[in-house]
Amino acid sequence: MDYQTLKAETEQKTAQTIEVLQNAFAGLRTGRASVHLLDGVRVPVYGSDMPLNQVATVSTPDTQTLSVTVWDITNAPVVEKAIRDSGLGLNPMTAGGVIRLNMPPLTEERRRELTKVAGKYAEEAKISMRNIRQDVMGKIKRAVTDKEISEDDQHKFEEDIQKVFDARGSEVDAMAKQKEADIMSV
Repeated sequence: MDYQTLKAETEQKTAQTIEVLQNAFAGLRTGRASVHLLDGVRVPVYGSDMPLNQVATVSTPDTQTLSVTVWDITNAPVVEKAIRDSGLGLNPMTAGGVIRLNMPPLTEERRRELTKVAGKYAEEAKISMRNIRQDVMGKIKRAVTDKEISEDDQHKFEEDIQKVFDARGSEVDAMAKQKEADIMSV
């Protein structure tokens, strides 16, 4: 068993988990406009469902407005319908090939719902990391059973790997706390 490879693989998998969490948080709406808010919107054009960013440019002219510039003006009504049906609670206004989305202020109740969703995303990230940790620790235990490493090495490796998971867990907690603060700020 090559410990350095195992540790590098562990760090890569946990970094990917953090990245997935960041993407999930980017799609959660706070009181401000964000171009990532529309990342999950898919538009039925050209015979298939395409991500919105492949048929239009999304920008934020100010903190409360999103501007979606559709490249092919004939697709504007389809893009508008996709945004309206996305479940984000946005009401698009179309003027030619440009769709404007004003961010309505979030109600207290909606803010609380969004903090619960953010908490759920953070918990899913932690579960994913626990599964990665269990897999890695199992590999280390198997290496001891197969007499590839000593029990002293096992304890040293497990402590070292645990430090990686402790750091990533703290990172998830900090991200969740920051996202909750963003959502709850008026």
